[in-house]
Amino acid sequence: MLGQLLGLGGRRFEARHPFPADDWAEARERVALLAALPDALAERLGQRAWRFVHAKRLSLHPELAATTDFDPPARLALAAQACLLTLGWEEQEHVEAFANVHEILILPEAFRRRVEEMDEAGVVHEYVDERAGETSSQGPVVVAFPDLMESGDFTGFNVLIHELAHKLDLGNSQDVDGFPPLPREIDPREWHRVFMGVWEDLQSRLAHGEPTPIDDYAATHPGECFAVCCEHFFTAPDVLHAAYPELHALLVRYFRQDTLARCPPAAAAHPGSASTSRQSHDHSSDASS
Repeated sequence: MLGQLLGLGGRRFEARHPFPADDWAEARERVALLAALPDALAERLGQRAWRFVHAKRLSLHPELAATTDFDPPARLALAAQACLLTLGWEEQEHVEAFANVHEILILPEAFRRRVEEMDEAGVVHEYVDERAGETSSQGPVVVAFPDLMESGDFTGFNVLIHELAHKLDLGNSQDVDGFPPLPREIDPREWHRVFMGVWEDLQSRLAHGEPTPIDDYAATHPGECFAVCCEHFFTAPDVLHAAYPELHALLVRYFRQDTLARCPPAAAAHPGSASTSRQSHDHSSDASS
């Protein structure tokens, strides 16, 4: 019955809002991640992104809106990168997963937050943190325009995918912990074991002064580990697969997508090192509000 209602709602939406094929074609031309999709997947993603545009608020900070043309292809490209995470899921699963996404707000620049953290000794430390993006349980997804413009290619960096991964993570708690709601076919114990293996490897490499195969921001918090791994799964799957094949296979099952199959050759996808080209980017996320 629910499937019939969803189908009826979809037909009504299509009648009210005909799909803008030309805008979608332009959006795909602008974003390498979208251009690489096979036609059937691209059609599915375009339709889902079009509904996302109408269901969510996509907005620019007034200062940015005064100087930037946020045209229909740009809106579709933004929505499509968000919906890329749930492309392998059924429509109802997608809707439920992003029920906590109400707005995507784009700011002109990276922004600062004053942060308080307590160390293991109980001492509270204050510092100012510069951020490319942040989100919270029911708050907006906030991203900085310069970092958004650097997203969309096969580089291992995508601020929007990073923040939307946090939204998935927040689907069963008020804090990001790297443990999103899992499908029945994935045992939570397996999820914990695989991610702990990656976490411990990153910690060991950093402790010994060794380079990490993925962005070392993944080693700052389990929730950031999940988000960074999601970024790599979609934008540098060859790097993730080479470094952590068991984790890559787990994410294939979780997202129900084989992103490696649509990844361009490594030389074209990663003109520089994926683990070092991101060091100037900070992905701190506030999931406490």
